Amino acid sequence: MGKKLQQSEENSPFPVPNYRFDQKNEMFKRALWDEMMRPNGMRFYREVNYQEKIGFRKIDYALRNAAWNLEWSAGFGNSRSNFGLYAWEGFPARIRHYLETGDPLKESPEAMSRIIKQVARFFGADLVGICRLHPNWVYSHEYNTITREHYPIEVPEGFHHTVVMAIEMDYEMIHTSPSGVEGAATGLGYSKMVFVANLLAMFIRGLGYRAIPSGNDTALSVPLAMAAGLGERSRMGLLITKRFGPRVRLCKIITDLPLQYDSYRPFGVLEFCKTCKKCARHCPSQAIPYSDMTIEGPNVSNHHGILKWYVDGEKCFSFWAKIRMDCANCIRVCPYNKPPGFIHDMVRGITQRTTLFNPFFTWMDSLLKYDRPFNAEKFWGKGAVRKPEL
Repeated sequence: MGKKLQQSEENSPFPVPNYRFDQKNEMFKRALWDEMMRPNGMRFYREVNYQEKIGFRKIDYALRNAAWNLEWSAGFGNSRSNFGLYAWEGFPARIRHYLETGDPLKESPEAMSRIIKQVARFFGADLVGICRLHPNWVYSHEYNTITREHYPIEVPEGFHHTVVMAIEMDYEMIHTSPSGVEGAATGLGYSKMVFVANLLAMFIRGLGYRAIPSGNDTALSVPLAMAAGLGERSRMGLLITKRFGPRVRLCKIITDLPLQYDSYRPFGVLEFCKTCKKCARHCPSQAIPYSDMTIEGPNVSNHHGILKWYVDGEKCFSFWAKIRMDCANCIRVCPYNKPPGFIHDMVRGITQRTTLFNPFFTWMDSLLKYDRPFNAEKFWGKGAVRKPEL
């Protein structure tokens, strides 16, 4: 605790903690080994509690679980690194005969960056940025939820570049939080992460370079996304993007392919979060702080050492366990969580230039009821299931 602020030797545009975070202490991992948190883990992961309440019925759980399936059955990014579709190695032997041999494709970093971004968007990424991999953003150790092993993790020599991608989650489905419909929007984001990251890694390997696809494994996604110019850190601890707000999921490719870096591009989120506090007020577990930023969080699940807001993961996960469902209320109520449009884009532009109107915009957001939840039946229609159209 009490870590010092450190500016990166790689010229990071924002402070970087002077130590690497141990993934074992990440909240979802602690739910499997920490005796204090294991009861919550058992309730959330093992005890299904179907209800008559819309959003918590068997059909809602089935939707959520189906949306997660590509991550759960093939990606394993929440379980371990270098496995499944997030494996670090190259092509399966049975398709090697399709590959050309010879030297790696030679293009300038600028040209290659344009190519990579074009291909990433073609595969399904909604936002793409590129940055240098700071060593302190790589986990010091991995906690393997499949084998329950805990061991050091290191990215191989030469992997200095990171392509960071954001996947949009459905606006209306997130607005049903907490519910199985919202959980399906989250799960589909994770399954899309697997798809996009795997395909882009295979593309880079086909050019003759090495590529490590990554979901929540291997390295911290939020600071990498910030360095790649995709957004800013927020009071709720999530990345806020200019286009989608916090309504995104993040994946990345760590590679030795020479690329041109994007730059950190703040657009007023930090100052807006100082005034807004809507995520804190609407958090059912009161896990998000109302107070000013600090350099130390409430427990071992925080990566201490830099000035920011620290979310209490223990409180957050305890609520998830209580309702046996994940929660995205903080995303739902965030004023940056808006679909693109003239008025919303104009407000984002104003907050980027001045803080004068931030209290007014927060008040208007509540007045217009943007923070109100949608009934999960909005997804299904009036009946239990949507009738087929003729």
